[in-house]
Amino acid sequence: QVQLVESGGGLVQAGGSLRLSCAASGRTVSKAAMGWFRQAPGKEREFVAAISWGGSSTNYAASVKGRFTISRDNAKETLYLQMNDLKPEDTAVYYCAAGPLVSSTIRDYAYWGLGTQVTVSS
Repeated sequence: QVQLVESGGGLVQAGGSLRLSCAASGRTVSKAAMGWFRQAPGKEREFVAAISWGGSSTNYAASVKGRFTISRDNAKETLYLQMNDLKPEDTAVYYCAAGPLVSSTIRDYAYWGLGTQVTVSS
């Protein structure tokens, strides 16, 4: 009943921008908090940003604060991550997730997409 599908990844030069989207469906995620995580090769999956169902509460990892913006359009059942001033360190597979509250903890999220690749070149 729950499906999360990311899109919008690609190759971009340092300093550039990308906007990721996550199409969500299913009763469980319709009023859930959602978040973005990323995982680079050889590294653990890490928190990027999260947002409440209504969009009024957000949380960002220190490494992306001021550069990334998380938002959602509940009418379209879509989550977004606007990424500006991208750095090579941002290169990773980006995953969207759904959970019961705004959280930076992986285990708080029950549902995950399959990810989309973001590559930032020098």
